[in-house]
Amino acid sequence: MSIIKENVESSPLGAANKYRHLFFDLDHTLWDFEANARATLEELYRSLNLEQRGVNDFDLFHKNYLVHNEKLWERYRKGFIKQEELRTKRMSLALLDFKIADDVLTNEMGILFLELLPTRTILFPFAKEILRYLSNKQYELHLITNGFEKTQHSKLKHSGLEEFFKEVITSEGSNSLKPNKEIFDYALAKTGAKKEQSIMLGDSIEVDIIGAKEYGIDQVYINHAGIEPSMKPTYTVTSLKELEEIF
Repeated sequence: MSIIKENVESSPLGAANKYRHLFFDLDHTLWDFEANARATLEELYRSLNLEQRGVNDFDLFHKNYLVHNEKLWERYRKGFIKQEELRTKRMSLALLDFKIADDVLTNEMGILFLELLPTRTILFPFAKEILRYLSNKQYELHLITNGFEKTQHSKLKHSGLEEFFKEVITSEGSNSLKPNKEIFDYALAKTGAKKEQSIMLGDSIEVDIIGAKEYGIDQVYINHAGIEPSMKPTYTVTSLKELEEIF
């Protein structure tokens, strides 16, 4: 699929010479959250004997978990709930779907999930290859992620992505979340980047793309799922490999 460009700069030098600082999202962009979450939940399903406790359909349990997790993350981004409520409630709601109300099990699952999930290593195709390609072309690579500090650094370490990023900006470390302007302010201040030299690369229209656009920096929509976006980013790709056509 060809790269979709919207309102791209008219400079004859093109994108390869316009940008210096590339700000990546992590989950759902480089690190395959859904695949890694599924592998972790499968391990918990076996080790905690969830089938014998009443969770008789793992696929449904996994599907419901993802729905609850996304809704709770949206509430967390908007400041309606705190970190601890997010971590425990996604498990309690997924269990309640199977009529299981067990605070001890909920807490145990929440703790084990956060211990195991960051050790998973499933990446989207070409993740390491494209980061190496961009590094070799002397771009400065950074992360802006709404994840928690310890968790995100653990993901980077175990998946072999740590070496590529100069700065890692988390919501916890910056005391803000995408799409709020404060996290972008923090990121540019920490990296010394200027808006016109910067571009945001992420999978979420609402969080990554609109956040960056409203802040005044260009965007690459990493559209792994092939979903028609609600607005036009600066660029849209359906594979990380296609970034080579932009940079």
